Amino acid sequence: MRIRRHALKAFFVVALIAMVGAAIDVPNAMAGSTTPVDTSVSAISKQVHHNLMMLPWYGVFDNLEYQINGTEVKLSGQVTSEHAVTESDAVNAVKSIPGVTNVVDNIEVLPVSMFDDQIRRYEYRTIFSKSDLGRYTMGAIPPVHIIVRNGHVFLEGAVINQMDKTMAGMFANSVPGVFSVTNDLKIG
Repeated sequence: MRIRRHALKAFFVVALIAMVGAAIDVPNAMAGSTTPVDTSVSAISKQVHHNLMMLPWYGVFDNLEYQINGTEVKLSGQVTSEHAVTESDAVNAVKSIPGVTNVVDNIEVLPVSMFDDQIRRYEYRTIFSKSDLGRYTMGAIPPVHIIVRNGHVFLEGAVINQMDKTMAGMFANSVPGVFSVTNDLKIG
């Protein structure tokens, strides 16, 4: 029993020394190595897309778009005033990407309007409760975005086929109080 106890203590001491030694050697080994960062346009684009999709308040009534010109990223789109923090979050998320040297913020914060909020709710219910369009509500960030500005509705994002695009436009046009509907849904 006594031998086991001494052997166990010796084992722990050796393991502790090995861990401390490894902890000391790892930073030294890391200091000499440089991991190249991929700053190609496609790598930056992929990271921008990922970072924007991970924003906590980005939703169906917001629309974020981006263009990349070398190492500069131009953000555009619209966010509701209740999600105005999404604008600054988007800029900060893109600024943190390795290889991005400049971020141009052209994101529009939509004006506060109870009328527009009511239209947003009606549009959401009308579009997504009909036919097969409900499948576009799946996931954290739906691929279809409903932007409402001063009673005018803009459908942004992507759908699977022309039929879904046409149906979304028809349903959006059927909501009372809407002045116009612009269907900019892409197929793909």
